[in-house]
Amino acid sequence: MTIREGKKEDLPRVLELIKELAAYEKAPEAVTNTVEMMEKDGFGENPVFGLFVAEDDAKGIVGISIYYYRYSTWKGRRLYLEDIVVTESERGGGIGKLLFDRTIQKGKEDGCSGMVWQVLDWNEPAINFYKKYYNATLDPEWINCSIEL
Repeated sequence: MTIREGKKEDLPRVLELIKELAAYEKAPEAVTNTVEMMEKDGFGENPVFGLFVAEDDAKGIVGISIYYYRYSTWKGRRLYLEDIVVTESERGGGIGKLLFDRTIQKGKEDGCSGMVWQVLDWNEPAINFYKKYYNATLDPEWINCSIEL
């Protein structure tokens, strides 16, 4: 298994994995992103996200980690892990851990003070993953808010 930085030509498969995640999270209709949007936003003049892919020589891309930077007034520069997705048939084999570790390494390389992410409260496999490997802090006090523009 190779973990490497994603490239433009990976985006069709990346979008497939994003749609697989949306189906798993019971919201397949929520994905409105396109390969063209991801190309501009990740590989254009002012990239706003980065990604790593997990690639198997025989199976191709089987997992992704998508991240971006945010700023905390209390902690400074932070890496925000938007999503880790491992295709269903490959889950449980350590690919998620490889992607998570590489994303943490990226944060350290770039001088971030930490990494933050979200997990759905019903996603027990993901919650257990974070608790088991990283002794992560899961904070129930914050409510997620958003506005569609």
